[in-house]
Amino acid sequence: MRILGHRGASADAPENTLPAFRLALEQGADGVELDVRLCASGEVVVFHDETLERLAGRPGRVVQTPWSALRTLEVVCPRGRAPIPLLAEVLEALPRTAWLNVELKADSGWLRLAARVARLLVEGGHQSHVVVSSFHPLCLLALAARGPTLRRGYLLEAGRPAWLESNPLALWAGRDAVHPPDAEVTEERVQRWHTRGREVAAWTVDEPGRARTLAGWGVDFLITNRPGLLREAFR
Repeated sequence: MRILGHRGASADAPENTLPAFRLALEQGADGVELDVRLCASGEVVVFHDETLERLAGRPGRVVQTPWSALRTLEVVCPRGRAPIPLLAEVLEALPRTAWLNVELKADSGWLRLAARVARLLVEGGHQSHVVVSSFHPLCLLALAARGPTLRRGYLLEAGRPAWLESNPLALWAGRDAVHPPDAEVTEERVQRWHTRGREVAAWTVDEPGRARTLAGWGVDFLITNRPGLLREAFR
């Protein structure tokens, strides 16, 4: 069982930033989960929301803002502030011993996003410690076309976990892993997913007792806002 910081140690640092990722590893996480999307000038930016209001405090959509403008902005939260990073910067900054879960935010430009993420990961030799996930199976299939050796995980929406178990497209898209919301995970489903050759990454797990239960069922990854708290619970 491995612990991944959800957008880094997002309970203690600005989410999806290098300080949050580094803090997650310092707190004992085995790696981090992060979100990526394209900006107007084509770079792969690490940012969760489609718009800038909540995190950067200004209007505008990421897909309509060039990197020359985004690089001047910071993610601001009560725990501090930090610059918005590129995926390339994160890959360079974090050790290859850390697991990375890269979520593709597939709104507009998802074909280009999948192709550019595949290129960054394959050319950088990141196949062994990265899994790419998405709620959108077509986005994962586009990734597979450009990087067939990349590990793929299908993200399940709340209330729809059975789709992965019955839909051939989703089964192939999530060839290596299934990422269900915590509330949808049962011991029976974990066993079923493992029987089908998928690792299981549950999100978002912040309560230590629940984390121990999921680990006992064989869940492979726990994605959490509080990696330090979970690591201490397992000690």
